[in-house]
Parts: sequence; structure tokens; C-alpha cells
Amino acid sequence: MTFSPRRRRRAAGLAPSKGRLRAHHPDFSKMDTQGWKALDAEGRLPETMWRKEQQWALDMGLPGADSITDKTIPTFARGELPHFAGINTFMKAPYVENVRDVGKYDAAVLGIPFDSGTTYRPGTRFGPQGVRRISALYTPYNYEMGVDLREQMTLCDAGDVFCLPANLEKSFDQITRGVAHVASSGALPVMIGGDHSIGFPCVRGIAECTSKKIGIIHFDRHIDIQEKDLDERMHTTPWFWATNLPNVSPRNLVQLGIGGWQVPRYGVSEARRRDTNVLTIEDIEKYGLEKTAEIALDLAWEGTDAVYISFDVDSIDCGFVPGTGWPEPGGFLPREALKILGLVCAPGLCGLEVVEVSPPYDTSDITALFGVRVIVEALGSMVAHGTLGKHKSIIDKPVSY
Repeated sequence: MTFSPRRRRRAAGLAPSKGRLRAHHPDFSKMDTQGWKALDAEGRLPETMWRKEQQWALDMGLPGADSITDKTIPTFARGELPHFAGINTFMKAPYVENVRDVGKYDAAVLGIPFDSGTTYRPGTRFGPQGVRRISALYTPYNYEMGVDLREQMTLCDAGDVFCLPANLEKSFDQITRGVAHVASSGALPVMIGGDHSIGFPCVRGIAECTSKKIGIIHFDRHIDIQEKDLDERMHTTPWFWATNLPNVSPRNLVQLGIGGWQVPRYGVSEARRRDTNVLTIEDIEKYGLEKTAEIALDLAWEGTDAVYISFDVDSIDCGFVPGTGWPEPGGFLPREALKILGLVCAPGLCGLEVVEVSPPYDTSDITALFGVRVIVEALGSMVAHGTLGKHKSIIDKPVSY
């Protein structure tokens, strides 16, 4: 049987039959969609700091050549633009050469180039460099949140903690000292690792500055709570030691995404003994993202005064983050983890670490880029909810060096 072109399309399901014509799209109010709300929100954001940065770039880098029609472009690259030039601080934030000045900022990024706690594939000592380099790809503005970090907060890059590759314990002391200094200044410490062994000295640095209690939300595929590994405090052990601190209880440790074939039984038995809280990917699928975040917040904040977030990039399915020392299939999809992260950051944090970015194993910088996204997502959530700086209230024992 031969069909006409119109009948062939209809038979294939490509054209509606007569009397069943539909509109191009369903009826909806533009302002009911996130897309249109975000467009509207951008119009209410200030541009003061962007204009200030443009003028600073001209003052510091000389006005551009006479042939340049955009008179905001300097001769020497300064500030955010162009993304491919300039010094790679995190998000092109100001580099604070004198670390005693970090208290002038809302948040301070610290690189922790340390991978001596690695038990298999080293390379995370290059994590801070990799994350900073690819962070130039981002702007401070997020469309969906309607947030502009440049306009709504101040951020600096304090450079790297001086770590000693041959000595874990001395490096831990250096890391604790650096984090304690930033926390005591009032700036929010944001740490770029480095392997996951840094979790212990980072939490210890904040815990030393306060008599208040701290909860931990930990994104990972690995449980990381055994006492020792290869007779040392390695990247598989941070939460054993962190939850030994007097103001950090294991019952306020919430671990999201744990599972697979790389979880040592030593750690599992310790988590059971300490009565910690573990939600697998299957649990998270069962409860949903919003409910998971609600559970994590309830458990981490129960009886505590602040929450610290440790984000291991290997919590994400390794198809999305190849550049890590212990890749494991079956983890979070990126958008799932980012959604939960934004929700658990909303009440405010006392510190944030991103660990296990290993550029030697990365592909097209996509793992390092995800590390950047974790940091800006956390900062953006706190800015959007007005909770950035909330941690200052718990710093009742500031250190001074």
C-alpha cells in the first residue's frame, strides 16, 4: 500500500491526526519557571565590584592600545579577563601575600599540596595547581541561584600550606596551624587538597579555635575511619582521628555515598563501633535528594554548633571524575551531589575541603573543574541563604602566631 507524504508522517507518529492538533508547547507562565526567575534576579544584582575591578585593572595594567575600542581593556592582563591569561589564583581572586590579612575577607582559599598519605596512586599534591588553573574557566555569577560572588562576598587566595612530602605528622601540624590561623581571623577556610589524610588536620585546626561542637558531612565512596593504614595515619584514616577530638563526636559524622569494592572492613567495623551515620547511593536513591540532605543536616547538627564539609571527588561516579587516586564506579551523578551539597551548605559551614583531585590522572581537567564547582556551589548556597560568616560566632579561642 502506498501512502501520501502526509499520511506516511502520520503513520510514523510524526504528525498529529486531524482534530488532534496541539500547541507548540503547553501553556505556562514565564515567571513560574526557574529560567525566567533567574533572568529577573540577574537584573537586581549590583555591578559595583565588577566596575571597580575593571578600573583597578586599568590602573594596575595601563590603559589599552589606542586601537582598542573597549576602554575597559588594559595593556597587561589583570583580574578575571581574559580567562586564559594572568596568574592562576582560585577564580582570579586576590592573592594575599601577607597571610595576616586574610581576616579582611569573607573566605580564604588554602592549597594543601600533600599526597604522602596516599596508599596507591600519588598525584594529589598537584591538586591545588590543577583546581586553580581550571577555575579561570568560571565567572563569579551563577544563573540559577541568581548569585554573584564578586558582588556579594569577598574571597582571597592565601596560597599553599608548606607541606613536607617526607613527613606526615609535621605536615599535619603545618596544615592545622594554617587552617587555625584562617579560622581565627574570621575568614571561612576553604581547603583544596591534597589527599584525604588532610581531613584530620583541617578539622583539628578549626576545633582548636573553639570550645563549641562540630559535626561533619562527608561525601565519599570510602569510609575512611580506620585507625591506621600501612602503620600510619593515611588518607583512609582521617575520621578516626578527627572524631577523637574532644569537640567532634562520631555520632555527628554523616557519610554520604559510601559503597563499592574499595571499603576496608577495618573501617566498617570502626564505624559500627563508633555509631557513625552512613548512607549509601541506594539509600539516597530511596529517600531522594532533598530528604537525604534533611537527614544529613539533622544528624550533623544534632547537639552541635557548626558543620564542616569534606568533599572527596571520588564520591562521584568515576566516569565523570577520572582524575583521582581511587576511582570507583557507581557513585553520585554530578548533579545529584551538587544538589545535596547546596542544600546541606545552606545553614552555613565552619570549613570546607575538596580532596583527591589528581591532575596526573585527569582528562581535559574535568575532575579539577568539578572540584572548582564544589567550592563555588558551597559559597553560592551560603551567599544565597545569608549564612556566609555564620561560623565566626563559634570562634571563641582564636589562635595567634
